[in-house]
Amino acid sequence: MAISAGLVKELRDRTAAGMMACKKALTETDGDIERAVELLREIGAASAERKAGRIAAEGVIGQLVDGEGRCGVVVEVNCETDFVAKDESFQEFVLDVARSVHEHDPDSIESLSQMISREGTIESARQNLIGQVGENVTIRRFERIVEKNGLVAGYLHGTRIGVLVSVEGEKIELARDVAMHVAASKPLCVSQDQMPADVLEREKSIFLAQARDSGKPDDIVERMVDGKVRKYLKENTLLGQAYVKDPDISVGQLLDAGKVRVNRMIRFEVGEGLEKRQTDFVSEVMAQAGKD
Repeated sequence: MAISAGLVKELRDRTAAGMMACKKALTETDGDIERAVELLREIGAASAERKAGRIAAEGVIGQLVDGEGRCGVVVEVNCETDFVAKDESFQEFVLDVARSVHEHDPDSIESLSQMISREGTIESARQNLIGQVGENVTIRRFERIVEKNGLVAGYLHGTRIGVLVSVEGEKIELARDVAMHVAASKPLCVSQDQMPADVLEREKSIFLAQARDSGKPDDIVERMVDGKVRKYLKENTLLGQAYVKDPDISVGQLLDAGKVRVNRMIRFEVGEGLEKRQTDFVSEVMAQAGKD
């Protein structure tokens, strides 16, 4: 049977699949739009399975903070290329994931995947998106912060870095400034007592080896190591760092002046710690041209 343009458009609006994919599905199902929807979902699921092993280290950081500033969410969703990360459908999926985390507070990626979204579950939406963009798409991580005694503030640097901070105190502009500082300066923790012991021991061993190479006496070596440790803690804790907007003061001094306390901070950067996809431009174009 002849497939009308209106029927193709209706299927495309319902599934967000490409026009040619919609027309093909309608042709194969003799114009039965419900069967065509199911067929496109099956194709998306099969495509997702085939692409599951491919490296996805690009992507988008999504963020939501409610209007009262009491709850905030940050998520990372990955794809294979920066090109797909800029795709409108991909970015809308990231927002759907963030909304689901915000509304339902899932305890794992597995439970998040079964949350209801605009297109059935988050997992079915992910599979449909894979079929649409032709790349592996993964939900890597998410965090949700609720602050009952103060505020949650967020900062996004484009779509690649996202920060949430929870503070005691009602100064939202100050909280946002601190979130921006975290994005720029990458503190490892809020205060010195929160520095992981294994991280500190690793750095101390490096400082000790460097100091011993100087050939100085043991008491001098000990003082050199202590000084380097103090400097390391100052430069890598939020409260010790020089404030990015005014390097003459520390973030701790800024917060003390504003009578604000930071309880928690979260910083996500796209792809940090992930294996990067290695390819050349010609290979990437050829792969896109021959994608299934």
